[in-house]
Amino acid sequence: MLHTFVALVEDRPGVLTRVASLFRRLNINIVSLTVGESERPDTSRMTIVCDAHEHAAHRIRASLYKLETTVHVDEVDRAAAVVRELCLIKIAVGPDTPNGPPSRSQIFELANVFKARVVDLAPESIMLEMTGSSSKIEGLVQVITESGYTILEVSRTGRMAMRRGHHTSRVLSALGTKAAATTGNGSGYSGKLEADEILPNEFENVHEEET
Repeated sequence: MLHTFVALVEDRPGVLTRVASLFRRLNINIVSLTVGESERPDTSRMTIVCDAHEHAAHRIRASLYKLETTVHVDEVDRAAAVVRELCLIKIAVGPDTPNGPPSRSQIFELANVFKARVVDLAPESIMLEMTGSSSKIEGLVQVITESGYTILEVSRTGRMAMRRGHHTSRVLSALGTKAAATTGNGSGYSGKLEADEILPNEFENVHEEET
């Protein structure tokens, strides 16, 4: 089962090594790890996706808190957070490719369907940029490959996650949405939220690969 943790850590040398060593000692594989600046000065934000047993989340969270550089740790689930990934895909196109000159227009059509953007156009390649769920990115890669195109390079950031804001039941009732309950996120309120207090993800299958 995939678990997604958001950790705020002190921006100091060796922090990333400590986190990686922690997961090695726990014998847990890190699927993706993204690190960047946060809203707090001298504090970095890590989004860690790991493959572990369903009941291992509490142990992982407690172990992260044992690191002296850890400021805060939160586990986010599919209902309570927005989860996105950025991907760059370079595709071979041109007169010498199997699809010939029409290949460019076909790639443009695929990009439009998947809401990707063309960010670079060269005589023999096209680069696409796509932001979305992991399943949507994998779907685009699969369609490109099965259409006979050659993918020259793929670069993916890994998942980035952020909890949604707190929505009242009246707003959710107007939207006609229902979602599972979750815990507070430490952003000004705490405690367990009611079943109708979580706004679901914009994309229904944002964690489709986890099921």
